[in-house]
This record gives sequence, structure tokens and C-alpha cells, in this order.
Amino acid sequence: MTGFIRQTIVLVGVLLISALSPALSQSLRVEQLTPVLPQGSQLALWVSDVKTNHPQVALQADALLPPASTQKLVTGLAARLYLPETFRFSTRLVQAGDDIALVFSGDPLLTRKDLRQLLRQLPARGLTTINNVFLDGHIFSGKSRAVGWPWDILAVCYSAPSTSIALNHNCVQGAIYSTPDAEHTRVHVPSHQPITVTTEARAVSEEQKDAAHCDLDLTATPRNHYRFSGCLAHRERPLPLNFAVQNPPAYVKAIIADELARLGVKVTGNIVQARTPSQARELARHDSVNLEALLTRMIKDSDNLIADNLLKTVGQRYFQQPGSYRNGVAAVKAILAEKGLDLTHAIMVDGSGLSRNNRLSARQLSEVVHYILTHPELGLKAMLPIAGIDGTLKYRQSVRRAPIKGRLFAKSGSLYGSHNLAGFIETNDNQQQIVVQLVSHYHPDDEALPDNVPAPITQFERELYQALIHRRLQP
Repeated sequence: MTGFIRQTIVLVGVLLISALSPALSQSLRVEQLTPVLPQGSQLALWVSDVKTNHPQVALQADALLPPASTQKLVTGLAARLYLPETFRFSTRLVQAGDDIALVFSGDPLLTRKDLRQLLRQLPARGLTTINNVFLDGHIFSGKSRAVGWPWDILAVCYSAPSTSIALNHNCVQGAIYSTPDAEHTRVHVPSHQPITVTTEARAVSEEQKDAAHCDLDLTATPRNHYRFSGCLAHRERPLPLNFAVQNPPAYVKAIIADELARLGVKVTGNIVQARTPSQARELARHDSVNLEALLTRMIKDSDNLIADNLLKTVGQRYFQQPGSYRNGVAAVKAILAEKGLDLTHAIMVDGSGLSRNNRLSARQLSEVVHYILTHPELGLKAMLPIAGIDGTLKYRQSVRRAPIKGRLFAKSGSLYGSHNLAGFIETNDNQQQIVVQLVSHYHPDDEALPDNVPAPITQFERELYQALIHRRLQP
């Protein structure tokens, strides 16, 4: 029996189970659901009571698997426990003699408009000629990308580097166009953005693209130059693009030079990355949104840059030294250990979960979720995406419709071959259950799946969470 035939038979069987009356489907077991996943998949599943976290289902609960973005719950909890409620990222404009400095703290939401407002203080104070402009980002150190980040996605915005000197989310938007009746493509990036993009990609038909096994490829250099090659299938509308800035300090330097010129401020020296001169006095400050707003966006929208910059900030404050991935992870583990959450054996290398080197178990994630749910005063429970309502679960095919819609509250996480959820679900009898789902090594044969048949992961999740709502899932 081929894997596809086996999978189809299982799907039909599960659909028949769902169609049975509640009385006949009270004892749906995990073993009846797991075969829906492609052969070779690995599932870790934890279901427990919210009050005690005592497991009702604990399948491979201690297997260390890639958590993907569910790891943001770990980062978020540590940040909420350690940073003050009043915490905000700040960006400061200071003056030392004829020099000025911009002191950055890793604000992931700082915009060009915010920067312009700071620089406007110079002509307003009569500073129309200055010597040097120093960009101070010493609050972070080490790598701007964690070990294990996939190399082939470093040019796209969800892999934007984690830097203290950050602007516009370290991301630039653009578009690539296919020229009708021609093999040429063209790229548009707003003229005010100091990056360069070239394209050698060919515009072809879908048939030609498939026959040549030719995809659209993007490469980038440390000088913020991007090059397209390969093939783009003809499109009536442009393909939106989001470029991760490869060298944020160089990008910010170019924008500052442009903004100062627009303001009529002359720089007689240089714009360089350096520490703030001694005896500097503050001219202006921009503060980010507060910690609650930062964490809400991080969890609801799965924002990687916020997560990694918060991780480094926690490391910087906890150890009183420039923040890095390494000391950020050490600080997170120490902070949670003080609350009885032991992540000694967890493998964490970033705050976002983007690295494929991260490993957490379903049990460890359940303990984090349990702490969040039993400490509602932290506000993290209210930040969880709601199935079919908001965040990353608003459009997730498996949970966006009744009866799951509005009843599943969970952080999602996806990487190559991984499809995860960690949160809680409300049952028909108005009870709440913690649920952690870690699916890894998921590699379906998409081409063999018939039209109008849900993907295996969609069918698996739909049946799992319906069974939990109706209290009919057995170990």
C-alpha cells in the first residue's frame, strides 16, 4: 500500500468518525488521528488541566523538538517577569561640543519619521553646522543573526538581523514585475530607500518554469545590494517584496545623511558608528510603545525582531553587559528558574524561535503555558492569538471555523517540517485545557493530494481540536 493510498484511507476514516453521533464517538483515541500525518512525521502532544497541569494526554512529552515561534512564549514570559512595566526602548539625540550622537537601544519599531523628529531638534536649536555624527549601538554585542538561522531566507524581512541600531523594522518593501510578452523582469524600490536591487530573472510561463525546474532566487550582500536570478512566472500584478536590511548601521547612516541634508544641517566631519562622547547632554528622546504593546505585537503577530531584541535587552539588563543571544538565553533560563520553570535541558539560541537549532519539549512548553494561565495579572494570556479571530490564528485553515473558532487560544509556530501550537482550549462544558502540539518531520506529497482535500496537517488539527472541545479524545 502506497503512502498516499494509506493517507487517503485514514482521512476518509477520520471523516466518518466525525460524522458519527456523539454517543458513538466518545472514545476517539490519539492513535486514530496520528496516521493522518504523513509517514515519517513525529508528534509530541500534551493535554492537561489548567489548574494542575496534570497530563491527560502525554505523547512523547519529553522529546526535544523544534519549537519554532512557540518559543516566543518563553521569551515573552521572561521579559514580562524581569523588565519593568514601564519599560520602553529609547533612542536619544545627544550633543558633545561640535559633535552629536544618536544612542540606539534596539527599538524594533523605530521609523524614519521618528528619526526625523529627533533630528529636527538640531536646526531648532541653531545647530546648522556640526562636526561628527556618532551612531552608538554598544548596548548589543555579538552576532546579529543566531546560529541555525536558515541561510536561504536571510534576505527576507522575517529574518531581519537583530541589531541595536535598527530602523523601519530593518525591512524595505518593494515589488518585482513581469513584463508582458517579454522575458524581462523589473524591480521597484522607493527612491528614498538606500538599497540597490537588480534583476536578471526571466519572466516565463508556469509550464516553462516547471519544465526548467527554475525558481526565483534572491541573494544579498553586506552592502545592502540585492540581486534576483532564476525565473518568475508571468503575473498580472507585481509580486510584493520585503527585503531584510543586511547592514542596518550602513542603512541608517545613509538615511541620517539624507535627513540632515533635507533639514539644511551641514556635516563637516563624518557619520560613523562609535560610542557616545563623554560629557554629552541630551537634546531629545524618542520612546517606543510600552512593554505590554511590544509583547502583544510579538505574540499576536509572531514578530521575530521584537522577540530577539527583547531577548538581548533582558540579557543586557540581567548581566549588566552588552546584550547578546548567548547572555539573553542564559538570562531567560535563570529568570524562569527562579519561578520554578526548569529549562536546563532546553536548547535555545535565540528569542524568536527562528533558528532550527532550538529544541523544547511539549512538557516544558506546557509548564510555560501553565504559568501564564495561572498568573493572569501578567497579561500574557490575553495576548494569545484566538482561532479565527486575530493574530496568526485568524486565517489558519484548521481552526478558523466553528466549533474551534473563538475557543482555541494559542501561539503558533512553523518552520520547515514543523507545525506547532501551544496554548489552551475551551471545552463544551466550559472548562479549559492546556494543549501543546509539536509536529515535526512533516513532509506531505502535496502533488499527489487530490483537489478539495485538506492538507494532512489541516485535517489532523481540525479533528484534534474538535475532539478536545467535545471531550472525546483519549490517550
